[in-house]
Amino acid sequence: MLRRATPEDADAIAGVLTAARAAQEWMPQLHTADEDRGFVRDLLLPSHDVWVAEEDGDIVGFAAVKDAVLGHLFVHPDVQGRGIGTVLLGKAKELLPHGFTLWTHQPNEQACRFYERRGLDAVEYTDGATNMEKLPDVCYAWRPEG
Repeated sequence: MLRRATPEDADAIAGVLTAARAAQEWMPQLHTADEDRGFVRDLLLPSHDVWVAEEDGDIVGFAAVKDAVLGHLFVHPDVQGRGIGTVLLGKAKELLPHGFTLWTHQPNEQACRFYERRGLDAVEYTDGATNMEKLPDVCYAWRPEG
């Protein structure tokens, strides 16, 4: 089930974020679980349109959009490969029907393949000098046909 997030979802959303980042061996662990909870509660939920995916009453993924940017799309590693990310990406396309951009890290080959297989195009590459992880990143764009 997909639904709009509420403030009461902050801890569960942060749990997905923490678990997803921890599963990325190439990603430096820059934030604690407490910091992730504060980020979701104090910054993400108040400033983005956040949608959550639930399975059996548990939040297992989320997507956050703001303006014409898909700022976050994370799925808990225990449930990846079940189509949850595709459903969340579809919601982003519905919310931003004129197109959007997103950033991910180049070492995240799984995410890059995911976006490319779903019609997004890489439009910019950087060396990572300006992101907090200092990892090369890539900007993807979804441009609807027509």
